[in-house]
Order: sequence, then structure tokens, then C-alpha cells
Amino acid sequence: MEQIYIDTAQVLKAISDPKRLRIVDMLSCGELCACVIQEAFNITQPTLSHDMKVLMNAGVVTARKEWKNTYYSLDTAFLDAFSETLARMFHSTPNCICNNCKSGEQLSD
Repeated sequence: MEQIYIDTAQVLKAISDPKRLRIVDMLSCGELCACVIQEAFNITQPTLSHDMKVLMNAGVVTARKEWKNTYYSLDTAFLDAFSETLARMFHSTPNCICNNCKSGEQLSD
């Protein structure tokens, strides 16, 4: 399977969790300390760390340490590129996979 579909699925899976999607929404306003996010959800630090690791591994979020605090923000360059990828998938283009289906080509995994 093409890497683009694997990578896109990873991001979609990361943000498919309602809590993680809400965290992304919170970060759309700017960088936040982990303590602020943790307090907003009333969750433990290990739970927040897991969710943030999933988002970071997918490329959605970046982190920076400042003394004892971790600050999270959206990776806007990555998300802009991701948005463009989704736009290409959701619209027909001359070299689109849907044109291959119409011509009778079989798609492989």
C-alpha cells in the first residue's frame, strides 16, 4: 500500500479519539502547558503523556521542555500539508485513484 495512505491513516487514527481531538482544538489557540491540558480533562499525568505521545508520533503536535514543564503546540506546517493531502484525496484529479478504478485497474494493498 502506498505510504501516503499509511501515514494519513495514522494521523486520522490519532485524532479519532474525542479527547485527543479536543486537545488539538485547544492547541489551535496556541501553545499550552501540559498542566493546563491535564487540568482541563481532570486526568492523570500518565494518561496525558500517552495521548500526547500518540499525537506527537502522528506528527500533529510538538513539545518543548522548559525547566519542569512541557509545552505542547500544533505542528502547523505538518497540519497544512495534511490538510492538502486530504483535499487531494477528497477531490478528483487526472491522476486520481478513482480514475484507475474506472479504467478497470485492480488496486493492491
